[in-house]
Amino acid sequence: MEGDFIKINDWLRPLSFFYGTAVKLRNALFDMGVLKSRAFDVPVIAVGNITVGGTGKTPHVEYLVRLLKDKVSVAVLSRGYKRKSKGFQLATAQSTVADVGDEPLQMKHKFPQVTVAVDKKRVRGIERLTAGDTPRPIDVVLLDDAFQHRYVKPGINILLVDYHRLIIYDALLPAGRLREPMTEKNRADIVIVTKCPKTLKPMEFRVITKALNLYPYQKLFFTTFAYEPLQPVFPNECREPAVDLTKSQANVLLVTGIGSPRQMEEDLLTMVDKSRLTTLHYADHHNFSRKEIDTLNQRFSALPEPRLVVTTEKDATRLLQADNLSPDVRRRLYMLPVSIRFMQEEQEEMFNQNIIGYVQKNSRNSILVKSKDDHKSQDRHRAGDRPRTISFRNN
Repeated sequence: MEGDFIKINDWLRPLSFFYGTAVKLRNALFDMGVLKSRAFDVPVIAVGNITVGGTGKTPHVEYLVRLLKDKVSVAVLSRGYKRKSKGFQLATAQSTVADVGDEPLQMKHKFPQVTVAVDKKRVRGIERLTAGDTPRPIDVVLLDDAFQHRYVKPGINILLVDYHRLIIYDALLPAGRLREPMTEKNRADIVIVTKCPKTLKPMEFRVITKALNLYPYQKLFFTTFAYEPLQPVFPNECREPAVDLTKSQANVLLVTGIGSPRQMEEDLLTMVDKSRLTTLHYADHHNFSRKEIDTLNQRFSALPEPRLVVTTEKDATRLLQADNLSPDVRRRLYMLPVSIRFMQEEQEEMFNQNIIGYVQKNSRNSILVKSKDDHKSQDRHRAGDRPRTISFRNN
């Protein structure tokens, strides 16, 4: 059921009060204009959350990349959490996790033609991306994990809410996992309830919609995770190029360093019998030590044949650079690609139209604009038949 992963530490609520007071003061300073939010000429779409832990940001940013990359020149700008480099960095084919962080590197590997950059200061990052420092002019910037980064005023603000940790049931840090009060959801143009079970019933959609109590200008969508066949982390060394877990009888060691591994574990249990699943969970963005890799090697060698290691795409970027993985693990180490699917039939098209309409309205260099101008030329003499664009309250 919704909210079933939430645990509130009531004894910490007094500390949550002081934390919430500080957050409210910061947001009030932005609302009053004391702290400045900067808008840009280039379309900017922010994706983020107000909770600690994974809500599926990366798969949703990747969805936007797939939606736009063949129509416009897309740049993804992230903070590059836990990287060792400083300032603005462009990801390349030769970049490492230390250079740009795990999630940006994952996206660069999946979409080599897309510009991926990191900068803790997002305003500076957008300035660099739009100043001609990239191989080609940028038409739209996707801000990854930027809902709290109010120094940038995005054209579309997308808030992700984990179905299993609905913000209406959670509490502020440190008692709960909210980074901001629930009322700050009002800054979002689009709210997406993520990680929904595929069996969600129409009544549950209505209950959650009512409970979130969004404003008329806000649009609500529901998504779920979809898993693709396993892909080898070391393709030149693996035994099989792809594995379908639903048809495999292998014993599985699941290794994760993500914010919310429980959902992935439960999803794997729909493909693998519980008796054949062993887990090693670490903190989000975890850098594996030599000792931990040795533990992984030992746990894997203790499993009966047939056996394999499954990890996330994000963890795969770090395990790729581990120098003490055993040859057996390297041959049988697979990542589980994840993507998102909209839950209701008409929602995907509605979401796509919202995003494309905004980019079409605000971009000057994309083929979307050319397409719009062509339609204008063709329809110039047709009364009452004008191209429509999506309008958000901040545009």
